[in-house]
Amino acid sequence: MVWFNAVDVMVWALVWLAGWGANSTHSLVGGYRFLAHGLAYELPLMFALVAPAIAAGSLRVGEVAAAQEGLWFVVWMPVAFLVYLIGVTGFSVWGPFAPALSADIAGGVLSELSGLDRLVFLAGRYALLAAGAAFAVPLFLGGGAGPVLPGWAWVLVKTVAVLTVLVWLRRKLPMFRPDRFMEIGWVVLLPAAVAQDLVVSLVVVGKG
Repeated sequence: MVWFNAVDVMVWALVWLAGWGANSTHSLVGGYRFLAHGLAYELPLMFALVAPAIAAGSLRVGEVAAAQEGLWFVVWMPVAFLVYLIGVTGFSVWGPFAPALSADIAGGVLSELSGLDRLVFLAGRYALLAAGAAFAVPLFLGGGAGPVLPGWAWVLVKTVAVLTVLVWLRRKLPMFRPDRFMEIGWVVLLPAAVAQDLVVSLVVVGKG
């Protein structure tokens, strides 16, 4: 789980450098937008990752998945699950959380990219979204738990289900204004994620 969060932080540098390296005003503005948004979603995402770790008493993904036998974490920590998905959407520069690529700055980070460079950047967004959807399975959806099918098949089915929802929402939700996105991250998501961690901690202490 620590590794996953470290890779997430590295995305900040990758997107910003894509905007800075083009030596263009619009792309640079897009890169700095992403940095500002990263601060707004990274802390809530980190606290969302803490909740299943507290419940399982471990940072190992396998042990977190095993701790959900009988009851998936998404059932009793839905706020952490929702904040996690929003964070995944944010660091994938996806849907309503993609003002770093918006038309008001001529495409932002993408404004000076073309050909293979543009293809790699767009493919990276899909890869990050898919990785985030896959990581949600052992964290909140019981890993490979499920009837009839083998464990790997359930992991695949759950990953595809989460990814389908994220892709579908891209066309259903409008893009947030940069300042509104940051306000939601700091004022709503962060306190909600911390409150979820507190509830999980109390439950774990009560069981102990």
